Amino acid sequence: MKTIKKIGLVSAVVLAMLAFSACDDDSSSPVKPEPEVSSEADDVESSSSVEGKSEEKGSSAKDAESSSSAKSGSNSAKSSSSSVKSSSSFTSSSSTKPENPASSSSAKSSSSSIPVSSSEYIPYNHAGPLLADSLNSNAYQKFSDSRNGRSYYYLTINGKDGASVTVMAENLNIGEMVNGDKDQTNDTKIERYCYDNDTTKCDKYGGLYQWAEMMNLPFECNSKSCADSIKPNHQGICPDGWRLLTYDDLVVILKADGNEHGIEGARAQGFGGYNTTGYSLVGAGYNWNYGFKNIGEAVYWFYPEEDADSPATKASDSFTGQSLNSFAKYSTKKIHGFSVRCVKSK
Repeated sequence: MKTIKKIGLVSAVVLAMLAFSACDDDSSSPVKPEPEVSSEADDVESSSSVEGKSEEKGSSAKDAESSSSAKSGSNSAKSSSSSVKSSSSFTSSSSTKPENPASSSSAKSSSSSIPVSSSEYIPYNHAGPLLADSLNSNAYQKFSDSRNGRSYYYLTINGKDGASVTVMAENLNIGEMVNGDKDQTNDTKIERYCYDNDTTKCDKYGGLYQWAEMMNLPFECNSKSCADSIKPNHQGICPDGWRLLTYDDLVVILKADGNEHGIEGARAQGFGGYNTTGYSLVGAGYNWNYGFKNIGEAVYWFYPEEDADSPATKASDSFTGQSLNSFAKYSTKKIHGFSVRCVKSK
């Protein structure tokens, strides 16, 4: 009897061990363990940190997958929106702001396949920089350039000792745009830079021109002296009846009646100036060694003369910045791209 009980007890122990072994085999089943779910959630959180958002850890695999899909769609819309901005020249100047960022994202995404029309650009108000407390509203007149129909404000500025100059109150804007990392090499037509390769910047600030282009001389004059081709009252790319601004012209402007502020009296009020002269300089920026710099902060311009020490590669120039109160003539490389002003021929 005792022997039977022992056999039964041993059998029970063996059965229990077999059952325990079966449970261990279940742990190796293909069901995804919890640590891997947490890992997926962490991956989604990491990718969303670019958008400035995060997901709660410990979410289910389904929630993580759903979140990932939603973000992927959002990223696609934003990526498409980005391509529209880079290819359109006026997106950044638009004053319309969407109220709903979500609807804006989908609208931008759908617009990526539609060519942008320049008619959507709101033309710049060229009368804005002309404002000055010391000037009468009738001080300015308007001239239209027959070459492209562009109109310019201009005025007559009376200096000391009876000197006067009739000058454009805006920078010249004429020519076909070439990218800022290229030279203006086509001698058969006028070429210009537009800040950031954006033609609306030319509309607002005028074109930027290498010295030989401004002078309407062959491109090779940027690397060799063309002194024999420089004429008195040099017209350059100015319209017929107009000529390029000289340093002497600017001296007359700065010594205008009522101007006690020097170069600050020639800068527009929106460009750190008083504009007592009416000359209305704006922060057009410039192209320096094939790169655009300092729009809204500074402006450079060439004179129709070569540098005395390095006539092959340098020309005379001046510049001013938003907070500068000094002024002088300098010289710099002819290949830079600067603003141009025109003076009416007498």
